Amino acid sequence: MSTPFYVSPEQLMKDRADFARKGVTRGRPLVALQYADGVLLASENPSQALHKISELYDRIAFAAVGRYNEFENLRIAGVRLADMRGYAYDRRDVTGQGLAGAYAQTLGTIFSSAGEKPYEVELFVAEIGDEASDDKIFRLTYEGMVADEHGFAVMGGNAESVGRYLKEQYAAGGDLAAAVRVAVAALGQSEGETRVIPADDLEVAVLDRTRVQPRKFRRISTGTLRELLGDRGTETPDGDRPEDGEAAGVSMPSSVDRPEDPTDLVSGGTPPLEDPLTGEPPIAPPPEPGQ
Repeated sequence: MSTPFYVSPEQLMKDRADFARKGVTRGRPLVALQYADGVLLASENPSQALHKISELYDRIAFAAVGRYNEFENLRIAGVRLADMRGYAYDRRDVTGQGLAGAYAQTLGTIFSSAGEKPYEVELFVAEIGDEASDDKIFRLTYEGMVADEHGFAVMGGNAESVGRYLKEQYAAGGDLAAAVRVAVAALGQSEGETRVIPADDLEVAVLDRTRVQPRKFRRISTGTLRELLGDRGTETPDGDRPEDGEAAGVSMPSSVDRPEDPTDLVSGGTPPLEDPLTGEPPIAPPPEPGQ
């Protein structure tokens, strides 16, 4: 009888962490930052269909980098959990900290399980309050660690370069236009290079406390984004930009000078919208009275 191959637990965890980290850092960066009226989330994403930034509940948003099918399953699970908790108890009982804790438990369990690979994802769970001091940004890593960020946070590829730029240029308490400009400029930073990202290749959304609706999540359209950004110099010509179909990490021609980005890669096909265990569709939030 042959002796089974032995790997120490420390080495096993290190190998799993290296595997997950490489999958995340090869993707495009994502920025979350606080401004006067809420929280802004921005990323480079030419796709008009596969979103990295989404709504979880009334005042809570979700953003992720990593494998699309993996973080999409996490998003759906978070929406379902929030809907069930809000329906069974009260909508005020659904908090960003509660959802971040649930995500941390799920990611930690998957990371430490020897029966499956770790998720190649990192997440932001953002929540706004009635005042700017009540806003929260939670960052979750692939191994289930949670960090409470203040001011701004970055994850994904080129995170160090983007973070250095934000540390120098970010000013707390600015308006939406200032927040969009500094976030988009930061996304174009890399080692020894500064890019001007076309507005069509950006995905930007906000949690806006000034909205009169209970649901505070709002996507920034391309037209509005161009107005907020103003004159940023010469953008990338249309002929040098990838087609929308390449936003999900589909293999691109070698003539396109762009690093491989598995961040949005759908491995194993697009995940079903229904619960893989029960087969039920996601639960829609109950309507507010008078809405």
